[in-house]
Amino acid sequence: MIAQIYLWGLYVGALNWDETTQVGEFEFSPEFVSTGLEISPIHMPARAGYTYAFTNLNRETYKALPAIFADSLPDDFGNALINAWLAQQGRDKLSFTPVDRLLYQGNRGMGALEYRPAMNTEANEAQTIEIAALAQLAGEVLSGRQSLEDRLTSNDPSVDDAALQRLIQVGTSAGGARPKAIIAINREGHIRSGQVPAPKGYSYWLLKFDVAKNTDVLADSQGFGRIEYAYHLMARQAGVVMTECRLLEEGGRAHFMTKRFDRTDDGDKIHTATLCALDHADYKKPGEYSYAEALNVFRALKLGRREAEQFFRRMVFNVIARNQDDHTKNISFLLDTDGTWYLSPAYDVTWSYMPGNFWVDSHQMSINGKRDNFVVADLLSVGSQIKGLKAKQIIREVHEAVMQWPVIAAKVGVSSVMIDAIAKTHRLDLSPDS
Repeated sequence: MIAQIYLWGLYVGALNWDETTQVGEFEFSPEFVSTGLEISPIHMPARAGYTYAFTNLNRETYKALPAIFADSLPDDFGNALINAWLAQQGRDKLSFTPVDRLLYQGNRGMGALEYRPAMNTEANEAQTIEIAALAQLAGEVLSGRQSLEDRLTSNDPSVDDAALQRLIQVGTSAGGARPKAIIAINREGHIRSGQVPAPKGYSYWLLKFDVAKNTDVLADSQGFGRIEYAYHLMARQAGVVMTECRLLEEGGRAHFMTKRFDRTDDGDKIHTATLCALDHADYKKPGEYSYAEALNVFRALKLGRREAEQFFRRMVFNVIARNQDDHTKNISFLLDTDGTWYLSPAYDVTWSYMPGNFWVDSHQMSINGKRDNFVVADLLSVGSQIKGLKAKQIIREVHEAVMQWPVIAAKVGVSSVMIDAIAKTHRLDLSPDS
């Protein structure tokens, strides 16, 4: 199976899945190399006549693909929907290769890379969608992913087929474990699929369904839409750059919405690459990568001091506000059509802490060799790598913003129980003035 890869109408190259080695092999096209553009400059610089195959990367994370293309693959929830679609088609999911999954994404993935020939899995028009029905089905998928496949295979009449088709259309492209939908919305609140060009007056958003799973998995618990929105407001107050975010109230639920930074209001695509892809920094290996190492990527991409300062501010916010799901797929960079790289707005900024949990018991990226029990000097050690940085002032500004948590959270309807529980975990002892 071969996928032809395009960026902004330019033929980037061909990705072949070797059935013998079970590895994806990629070669740039000479015409793309001649443009001078780089989609993954650190580990896969554009060069003609060379075949890239990364057999040393963790297969569980990168699926035996070049890392920049693995970025386009869906994560847990999206894969569950693709598997549901395969069950409908009567196809074994084990025979569906990573390149097949890229072709399933086609031109609908996050970022600007497109994979051809795309599988025709949805209508070409941005159809109206009903959030309530999708939220209910998303909850079913979340609570029993395998059972949904079984029900589809057995033609269970209880499955809302129309809702499933809509959910498959809008929910397979976004990354992460939480159920999401790619939508387009206008000023009147009308919602359509955001996977294809929407009519004039619509803008493009990512919606996280506020649905419940098991109570031992915080990120899927009902009510976290309000918490994430409160964190968005608190982060903005701390000087963290984010796109516009909203809550969509529906049926007693509050779904969190964030405006897509990989799309313009006109629907033009912006190339996006995670730190996980650009530096081969495996997000499934907590603690193996550090915030200090990430600054080397800033230098390699020729980012300026202002963006490095913003990155430091986000690190400080993650630490003080207890966003410990700060792995390398939650940091991204954007490429302009003129070849300039820049730091993306922050995303997945929310409370994420659970003692004893493999992922969020402590931070995913280390600071001064630590993942917990920080002191101010640890933060300053990272700041010392950024010339002219007023690190203590930034820590002070973030600290002051996090102090406002109870007020901000109450205004957006977070329960008093959760307000207090979260406040107790904040690292307010990390003040440069203490």
